[in-house]
Amino acid sequence: MLSDDELLRYSRQILMPRFDISGQEKLQSARVLVLGAGGLGCPVALYLGAAGVGTLILVDDDNIELANLQRQIGFETAQLGESKAESLADRIRRINPLVSVTALNERLEGAALAQRVAEATLVVDCTDNFNTRFALNRACVAAKVPLVSGAAIRGEGQVSVYDSRREESPCYHCLYPEQGNEDLTCSEAGVIAPLVGMIGATQAMEAIKVISGVGTPLIGRLLILDAWEMQWREMKLARDPDCPVCSG
Repeated sequence: MLSDDELLRYSRQILMPRFDISGQEKLQSARVLVLGAGGLGCPVALYLGAAGVGTLILVDDDNIELANLQRQIGFETAQLGESKAESLADRIRRINPLVSVTALNERLEGAALAQRVAEATLVVDCTDNFNTRFALNRACVAAKVPLVSGAAIRGEGQVSVYDSRREESPCYHCLYPEQGNEDLTCSEAGVIAPLVGMIGATQAMEAIKVISGVGTPLIGRLLILDAWEMQWREMKLARDPDCPVCSG
């Protein structure tokens, strides 16, 4: 049940007939795992925390650097050298003390990653390397936990939702094979600041849609943004019947 404070805090969401109290209560009971507290993770975590997701687990083993501040809007200059996960968790608590936020200043791998994924209602991938994305995808498929995936570099970004609870849904491996992919990071290629906010906000919206059951999430669809031309394109994604991860 929502308290009077929660009814007032979330009133602009509850006012929408298609969302209503039932949608807010689903957010309140959700447990969302966010991997990465950088350019994408900041807007994702801030919006989900402010919107009333009951439990957030933020995972990142990096500390705040000066070059992060151009785009990672959860941090301030005075926080240089501090843990990203812990600093972002503190920021969310100040925005919304009604939600529970846990910061993990570590790199989740193996059994620890599988356990955290299995405990989650939904996972948001805000990481920046293929190895972590592939491992996270495998864990989500194994646990049948929906995954909201996002990426941003230079002036291009993309978002999709993979939900192994649905037979027709592809997984991340269906789109990107694990062999032949080379990581290219923002520190090497650059990224324009608002792009990560646009992609991160889209990921947060997709997470809310999947949790609440309101709207049509990006399952089987890849949304691609060219920020310099301000053009969104959509690609249809089909499940690979021979995918070694999700076809078993």
